[in-house]
Amino acid sequence: MHIEPHLVRKSVVLAAVALALGVPGCAHQAPVNAPAPDLAKAPPQAAEKRAEPTPPPPPIVEQAALDRLKALSDKLAAAKAFTYRSRSTVELPAKTGQFLTHFIESEVVLERPNKLVSKISGDVSNFEFYYDGTTITALDPKKNLYATTAAPATIDAMLPFVTEKIGIDFPSADFMYSNPYAELTKDLTHAIVVGPAKVNGVACEHFAYMGPAANFELWIEAGENPLPRRVAVTYKTVENFPRFLVEYLDWNLKPKLSASQFALKKPAGAKQIEFGSHAGQANP
Repeated sequence: MHIEPHLVRKSVVLAAVALALGVPGCAHQAPVNAPAPDLAKAPPQAAEKRAEPTPPPPPIVEQAALDRLKALSDKLAAAKAFTYRSRSTVELPAKTGQFLTHFIESEVVLERPNKLVSKISGDVSNFEFYYDGTTITALDPKKNLYATTAAPATIDAMLPFVTEKIGIDFPSADFMYSNPYAELTKDLTHAIVVGPAKVNGVACEHFAYMGPAANFELWIEAGENPLPRRVAVTYKTVENFPRFLVEYLDWNLKPKLSASQFALKKPAGAKQIEFGSHAGQANP
């Protein structure tokens, strides 16, 4: 898995909401250091355990875990277009240092090689993102503000562009690339088969993977339709080891789409601003 730009950034979901229009939110707060526990009051075994966490085992790579990941990648890469809904939870620090759980819903429409729409709602400001192969546009429907800029000509080039230049991140970006397997296996050190499972009534296979900065689990639909049904990520280099979880619903690999879906229909009275120019206000 590519650690930095995609599934396992500290700001995975809310960066899109907070930074697309330059509005700082809880996603880009640095984790607040909670008061250090008084180890003198803890049993010696507890103090020792905190000071010396158990190191991971030597690299373990089970071929079956890689093979199923490759099957998932091939399935998505072969789709000329797809849509899905997702429900996510992400843990982010409050001003007290306590990590709070935020619930988010998303709708994604993708057409290869150069069209993408993502709409986010939930415990964050509603946010809409449009990419039509030449421009990207971000809309905050509550504030009725939007920003737009020229963009690279493919999804593969656009995703790192918006992350690096604007600060927009997609929690499922690895699945959006033309070669998801290459993204998911970058820096991979461990890959194992956990066993059969069910996600929202769908029979799945549960797999676990490890990298230097994060561990992630994938629940992949069993049988001839190897689609991702759930992803769970633990950030090992972030204080308190926050987790991110997303469940995927209503996959459609043969949607009927039109070019108009990938262009923002500006609401009446919407005000255009520059990316980053609205940084003086806090997220509601």
